[in-house]
Amino acid sequence: MALKNVKPALNKIARSLGEVQDVREFLLKNAREIIVLCSRSIIAVHKGDIKAGKANLRKADVLLKKYKKRATMDLRRYLATPQQEFVEAAALIAIVEKKEIPTDKKLSVMPDSYVLGLLDCIGELKRMVFDKIRIGDIEEATRIFDVMENLYLSLYTFSMYDKVVKEARRKIDVNRILVEDVRSAITEEKRRSDLIKALQVLKK
Repeated sequence: MALKNVKPALNKIARSLGEVQDVREFLLKNAREIIVLCSRSIIAVHKGDIKAGKANLRKADVLLKKYKKRATMDLRRYLATPQQEFVEAAALIAIVEKKEIPTDKKLSVMPDSYVLGLLDCIGELKRMVFDKIRIGDIEEATRIFDVMENLYLSLYTFSMYDKVVKEARRKIDVNRILVEDVRSAITEEKRRSDLIKALQVLKK
């Protein structure tokens, strides 16, 4: 019979594809939890609660490692966005704590997720700089801006890999505007601070 060998082969393929589909659905459903945890981590950091930020990041890390074991090469892409959010939160915490930003190897993430996560972090740094300016901490605002600018300059050349790292060029273009906005704000605030100091000297 012509289909004698085909039917068992198709049944085996169907079982294999069914397993892949089940894992795909699992990743799509459960990866959202990682994104939520990373968002909570970032929000906590902006509120000054580093302890809560790190706790949420650790939970996200545990889930990422767990789900990564289930994701075959073809299914890794479903962890790209969660990993991106994880990198963003991890980098932000490191910068706030005045530590080195961990590498992609240290975070166990895909290279494209690492690049995009760092690009997203620049937007969070802008928010942090303005928060510091608002409370009059120009020294810390300047420190964070220096990190922000150097991070942008380090990532700038990745716009040429836009076909491989999707959204890289758009994010870099947006970040260029963010860096210039923050530079203007820092410059203005320093001038205002110098003027106030000069006026205080005159009063004395």
